[in-house]
Amino acid sequence: MPNEKSYHMSIEEFRRNGRAAIDWIADYYERIESFPVLSRVQPGEIRASLPAEAPMQGEQFESLLSDVEKLILPGITHWQSPNFFAFFPCNASAPAILGDLLSSGLGIQGMLWATSPAATELETHVLDWLVQMLALPEKFLSSATGGGVIQDSASSATLCAILAARERATGYASNKHGCKGDLIAYASPQAHSSIEKAVRIAGLGDQNLRHIEVDANLALRPEALAAQIALDRQAGKVPCIVCATVGTTSSNALDPLPQIGRIAREHGIWLHVDSAMAGTASLCPEFRYINEGLEFADSYCFNPHKWMFTNFDCDCFYVARRKELIDALSILPDYLRNKATESGAVIDYRDWQVPLGRRFRALKLWFVIRHYGVEGLRYHVRRHVALAQQLASWVQRDERFELAAPSPLNLVCFRHRAGDAFNEALLDALNRSGDLYVTHTKLHGRFIIRFCVGQTYTESRHVERAWERIGEEAAKLEARGGW
Repeated sequence: MPNEKSYHMSIEEFRRNGRAAIDWIADYYERIESFPVLSRVQPGEIRASLPAEAPMQGEQFESLLSDVEKLILPGITHWQSPNFFAFFPCNASAPAILGDLLSSGLGIQGMLWATSPAATELETHVLDWLVQMLALPEKFLSSATGGGVIQDSASSATLCAILAARERATGYASNKHGCKGDLIAYASPQAHSSIEKAVRIAGLGDQNLRHIEVDANLALRPEALAAQIALDRQAGKVPCIVCATVGTTSSNALDPLPQIGRIAREHGIWLHVDSAMAGTASLCPEFRYINEGLEFADSYCFNPHKWMFTNFDCDCFYVARRKELIDALSILPDYLRNKATESGAVIDYRDWQVPLGRRFRALKLWFVIRHYGVEGLRYHVRRHVALAQQLASWVQRDERFELAAPSPLNLVCFRHRAGDAFNEALLDALNRSGDLYVTHTKLHGRFIIRFCVGQTYTESRHVERAWERIGEEAAKLEARGGW
């Protein structure tokens, strides 16, 4: 019907509006330091500003973009601000944003090789590049028995590792008959909370997660692990998986992989290594000591979306024996059967993850690596580590403050000597100021301020100013007394 109205955005409108959106993003980055880093809205404030009902008639794109500025921006915590030092970096970059835009534009669903061969083969190739770039064990290459896949996050990678470990430990009986409740997982209490969630989802249960004590540097104690495994075996339990961490969330502690790996291998236990943020550091040869012992690992993951300038979400998950992962996760209904899959000559990444569907995440990672090059990525990692080490030295020289944990890379954990209440008040004052954003943890039972350097555009002036603000707010609290 030639006169029928189309509700689609025309190609010309798309060109014009697309340019406007890119301009808005570019303008946002130019003025990002003008915003308070932590959003100041109250709970429910954003929803209250939105219409109660959806519009019956379509609106112009200009109105949409205007409302992003007016209604959405006040509720944004600015993760890309160079003054964001909280949690962990989630550092987007221009090439990653553009790669993600192209991925969205292509709009593919890459569940099978056949549904877009380029998506699968680029992912395999880029993951192999990273094995070489990070000097990972060659068993993680696709040309060997293993290989890599892009998950959404380290949480999903950990879950997949636990599922594969569960099936290997039970001779693939758990998928058929259910988990009997005697499978044991081991991790440090400093390990990420996703491990606890994964053991729940995988059916092992909280009661079968053993938190192994840590040493003075907050790293898992191998002798305590060996002792707990012996106790569990004596009790008729089945040790299933050890989850070691290279760079814990709270303090960047480095679990001793060589000792843990030998214990896991001796007992035939799956070893999964989570290096979500710190893994990027091994781009630099001088930081590759963090991967010593990785040759013992059955699986490994790190997040380019945390410190390798690739916007969320993008976790690189490697297995030493891909067949064990595929056998644990693969289901092939008739509607997914195709000649390429049946030939055995291709990878279908749907078998390497929990969901069926998957986005073309490899494109943005490919753009980042090609834009920066290995040397460019190394430059920024070294710069961030140097800035964090500078901050650590300032903390050590100020008699009011103390370091709360070693700072091997880009995370500095420190506290004011006045005690927990003072440090809580200091953290709150800093974040309310809008000048920077830092978060906390508890180490050895004490309230600790975490300062993580890793945002794309963070420079020395931002870290220097942050330390000045920390000192200024501390002085105000000190003047009030009563601590």
